Amino acid sequence: MADVVSLSGEKYNHEVAAVFGAGEPAEKAAREVREALELRAVQVEVLHPGDKALGRSLEPESRGIFETLVRAHFWLGVAGAMAGFLLYLLLSFTGLPMVTNSPVIAGVVMVGFGAVIGLMLGGLVTLRPDHDPYIFRVRAAVRDGQSAVLVHGASLEQRKAAEDELGRLGGDVIHSV
Repeated sequence: MADVVSLSGEKYNHEVAAVFGAGEPAEKAAREVREALELRAVQVEVLHPGDKALGRSLEPESRGIFETLVRAHFWLGVAGAMAGFLLYLLLSFTGLPMVTNSPVIAGVVMVGFGAVIGLMLGGLVTLRPDHDPYIFRVRAAVRDGQSAVLVHGASLEQRKAAEDELGRLGGDVIHSV
């Protein structure tokens, strides 16, 4: 079976966080989650009120984000161009006069617009709007004097297991979509 092309260049792109009261409850929860799920130290982090590097903690893989940018734009741009070409072929075979009278111009326009739409979707994937609720909620909690445990899962299953464990430990759980 062929490998599936991934748009993400991040190694740990399944984030989950749990908000706890400030101090020891968050540290204890982080230790328990790390041990229960056998996670690497870089996958579990605790944010305390006053921490300055919230952005780097919430999205730690800057190189992975750049790789996501390149992959998403490349693959979705190619897919959009191919979709535009398929649309051109479909309209050509139906005999649409607008396409059959100017086949080169119609082909270039459809492939070009398809590629542009694909590149725009690549930009949307790179922006990761699915992470916004997770980021905003954790930032607000830390700003309000609470601590947060961040778990960066390598898979959806790992994220779900961390979510269950953090909920069991009494945290207010939020995850990226």
